[in-house]
Amino acid sequence: MSLNLIKLCVGCESPEQLEGWVRLRLEDKRRRGEPVEQLHTTRMVPKRIEELCDGGSLYWVMKGMVQCRQRLLEIRPFVDGEGISRCHLVLEPEIVRTEWQPRRPFQGWRYMTADDAPADLNADDEAGELPDHLRRELTELGLM
Repeated sequence: MSLNLIKLCVGCESPEQLEGWVRLRLEDKRRRGEPVEQLHTTRMVPKRIEELCDGGSLYWVMKGMVQCRQRLLEIRPFVDGEGISRCHLVLEPEIVRTEWQPRRPFQGWRYMTADDAPADLNADDEAGELPDHLRRELTELGLM
């Protein structure tokens, strides 16, 4: 069973906005001739790297709800210019919508087991068609 990470997507309000950011960053890397891969930098380095990279994902919390995920491809620890240990989370650029799951604010990232992770939405899932405010209210009431 794979292990996942969960993290707040600070400054991002929707999976669509995250897709736009990813697209812009990858295009910028293409123009500069850099490797075209999506990296997310964190200060803390996970200790359970093998479990995370064996099919795990990074689940994004936006506006108090887990709304989507990206598959973790690799975790690259490094030391920055100030001597601080950090790591790059190498993510698959595809954003996968999930069922919404309420989450309180927290700092950094947390481990999340597959049992605790929300299910992916299917392309024909009608829940994805609802307006955000209605989805939020139904989720908070436990009806979705």
